[in-house]
Amino acid sequence: MIDSIIQTLSLSPAEISAIHLSLKVALFSMLLSLPAAIFFAWLLARRDFWGKNLLDGIIHLPLVLPPVVIGYLLLVAFGRNGFIGKYLYQWFDFSVAFSWRGAVLASAVVAFPLVVRAIRLALENVDPKLEQAARTLGANSWRVFFTITLPLSFPGILAGLVLGFARSLGEFGATITFVSNIIGETQTIPLAMYSFIETPSAEAAAARLCIIAIIIALLSLVLSEWLARRAKYRLGQSNA
Repeated sequence: MIDSIIQTLSLSPAEISAIHLSLKVALFSMLLSLPAAIFFAWLLARRDFWGKNLLDGIIHLPLVLPPVVIGYLLLVAFGRNGFIGKYLYQWFDFSVAFSWRGAVLASAVVAFPLVVRAIRLALENVDPKLEQAARTLGANSWRVFFTITLPLSFPGILAGLVLGFARSLGEFGATITFVSNIIGETQTIPLAMYSFIETPSAEAAAARLCIIAIIIALLSLVLSEWLARRAKYRLGQSNA
């Protein structure tokens, strides 16, 4: 009885590889998208310009497009013969299609709107009077941004990163369309579950990965809430 339970709970090399790759892809996708997310969130929150609504719609387009469409567009753009990918391969001998780097790109694109939205809401909640006061004391725009705006919006940035991380862990459609389902290279947890579900007598492996995905997502949300509370507490202490 005990041996059967241990055998059921033990992870196969394919499962371990999928978990490791999922965490790696989710982490790198957030590092890749964070600078651009902060820039576009600040642009939408602080500036009025012609085409702002169009830009906002383009940024949020991955939320409403089928993930397969996003994967196809990435393949057309960054594939070995894509209008961007062919130059990356010719000039730098670098390709993202059918590799873990492509999975990072697909996850970053799909999660990008959630990260931008959370950061934008945080920036809009920063009191503009604090920024104006810093400028009257001689601080330039860059110093105001890095010493006032960015620290005050840190909880929102953290929330956006966690939402993006969790979304990246669950990405399936764009990833399988763009980089396929290659064990050890592009097979993340959702793709591995898809393979196990289609494989006879592999339901236990799919169930294990399902439980692990839930645990990782839950832990990330709990950690983000804890970090956000600490950030708010520190900001309150510094303003006191």
